[in-house]
Amino acid sequence: MSARTRRLPAILFDMDGTLLDSISLIVESAVFAFDGREGPRPTRAEWQALIGTPLDAMLKPWSVNEADAAFVKARYRQFQLENHDRFVRLYDGVPEVLAELHQRGHPMAIVSSKLDVGIRRSMDYFDLTKYFDVIVGIEHTQHHKPHPEPVQFALTKLGVGASDALFVGDSPHDVEAGNAAGVPVVAVTWGAYTREEIAHARPAHWLDTMPDLLPAIERLAVQ
Repeated sequence: MSARTRRLPAILFDMDGTLLDSISLIVESAVFAFDGREGPRPTRAEWQALIGTPLDAMLKPWSVNEADAAFVKARYRQFQLENHDRFVRLYDGVPEVLAELHQRGHPMAIVSSKLDVGIRRSMDYFDLTKYFDVIVGIEHTQHHKPHPEPVQFALTKLGVGASDALFVGDSPHDVEAGNAAGVPVVAVTWGAYTREEIAHARPAHWLDTMPDLLPAIERLAVQ
């Protein structure tokens, strides 16, 4: 049986803060967007604390009304579109680890609170889309992280059960979504959130470097 046909644990990944260092792009997009109008606006720290949740939910506390939210959202996406390639980079070890997992035969998915087109823009830019069997963007589910529906949707598309998967993410929202779906969560320490901010959500395992994921999968798969 070949490496690609063996049934191995499925690996679900968050994208921003997990695979992709896009934190500065997300924060600077907000600075640009809110600078375009009068009204309340978040600090950089407040905006970063919301990373991993849907953009509409991020905007809500600082929006005066629906028209204001639409204006800020449009400017936010304008900045992201125009500055994506300048701001984003991959975390160390990401291409190599994804290539190895793919070669071993692990089904893989991205579960993100971004639009599908935004996920693919980033993954295409780094030539990583080819490694993923499923991409779950915000438009694919009614509920979003920390709700378990996006994780459950990915499992259904991959054709695997919760006990045959792991979810890798950098936020408490990822951990809560994975736990609620019955999927063990591997929390990374290099993203938008500190270890202390993630810990209360109770991840199953911690990663300090991306290459550590390979032995972690082997340990967790036999538990």
